[in-house]
Amino acid sequence: MSTESISAASANRIAPAPGSTRVPIQTLGQNDFLKLLVTQMTTQDPTNPQKDTEFIAQMAQFSSLEQSKTMQNSIAQLQANSLLGKTVSLRSGSAPVVNGTVSAVQTVAGAPQLMVNGIAYEMSQVSNVASESPPILPKTTKP
Repeated sequence: MSTESISAASANRIAPAPGSTRVPIQTLGQNDFLKLLVTQMTTQDPTNPQKDTEFIAQMAQFSSLEQSKTMQNSIAQLQANSLLGKTVSLRSGSAPVVNGTVSAVQTVAGAPQLMVNGIAYEMSQVSNVASESPPILPKTTKP
């Protein structure tokens, strides 16, 4: 199989336009898979072609992988949302542990980040979530 067309496509994607600060894509997506599949089909040996069942199996595996990735992102978002309003302890590099209340959740590049004390932290930096304490009831006086 020839990889020249795939290499050229990858080089075009990674090369930034003049004056831009584009970050190269590090994972393969659905379009990459389809380009690879078309390249496989057009460059196969005509005297010994691959069976269509092999292509279907590849497509099924890719679909399953995409669904797993989507589900993983959804679960991470749900976990982040469940921390809203909770007090957390965060590891922040060489700085001491940061404690604060999660005030917001934002998504950056598909990954949820927690806003604590006005700074965004990744979920992997959470070291502790404070357990919820029972509400403090006002004292009543007896007549």
